[in-house]
Amino acid sequence: MPVPNAAGLTRRELYEQKQRLKSLVIAAASTIFVIAAIVIIVPLTPGWQKVQKSFFDGAVLAKTFPKLLDAFMVNVMIFAWSAPAIAILGLLIALARDAKSPALFPLRIFGAAFTDIFRGVPVILTVYLIGFGIPGLGLPRPWNSPFIWGSLALILTYSAYVAEIFRAGIDSVHPSQRAAALSLGLSERQVMRDVILPQAIRNVVPSQMNMLIALQKDVSLLSFIGPVEIFRQAGVFKSLFANFTPYVGAAIIFLIVTIPATRYADYLMARQMRERR
Repeated sequence: MPVPNAAGLTRRELYEQKQRLKSLVIAAASTIFVIAAIVIIVPLTPGWQKVQKSFFDGAVLAKTFPKLLDAFMVNVMIFAWSAPAIAILGLLIALARDAKSPALFPLRIFGAAFTDIFRGVPVILTVYLIGFGIPGLGLPRPWNSPFIWGSLALILTYSAYVAEIFRAGIDSVHPSQRAAALSLGLSERQVMRDVILPQAIRNVVPSQMNMLIALQKDVSLLSFIGPVEIFRQAGVFKSLFANFTPYVGAAIIFLIVTIPATRYADYLMARQMRERR
């Protein structure tokens, strides 16, 4: 049996502690070296002055950043009404594909066709086809709004991916649990609602977080059909100032939002792995 030292740690724990400290020191040193190399070498390149003026103009950034934040609120609004619709439709498609009754076979065919079509067509192409095609029917206002049909394009595309994630979560629940629940007299609907779905949804939360992050970024694709969100506003400022700095400002805003969300998704995945072990 390992004998603890005065600090209450065994020799194995002391060794692991030293290895972690060594790894941290090496990681910090290599990071500082890389950052220093970038800071020193990049400004020495021949075209750095032009790039700095075109992409990193502080005065242009200060003038445009508040308006970019206002435009980003459009992204947030589209995201806010699209995300719940995606979650509901994606879950319904996953349930349709998991239907066991022979009478529900058409639903399984529909679910498979839906996921195949909307995962196979690029997002931007779906946005164009729906965002320009449906308003082209001559619908009255507000039903010809690019906000409505652009959001629908995102909802349909992302629902196909979310449905597959939900289906993977459903399949991750061991079949013995379904069999045990059925043997207790529960119906298929009760088994899915009370036994399978609670576990499946918990298993896929980290993956769904990554889809939410991707959705937040892809909202900018709607700028191609009319809505003045952050990407389109950055393009307006780029033309106005003949400078690309507004695009850098837009990137900064996206990073402020997505990096914490990404780190949280990684935390959820790590916690899930620990629980499985």
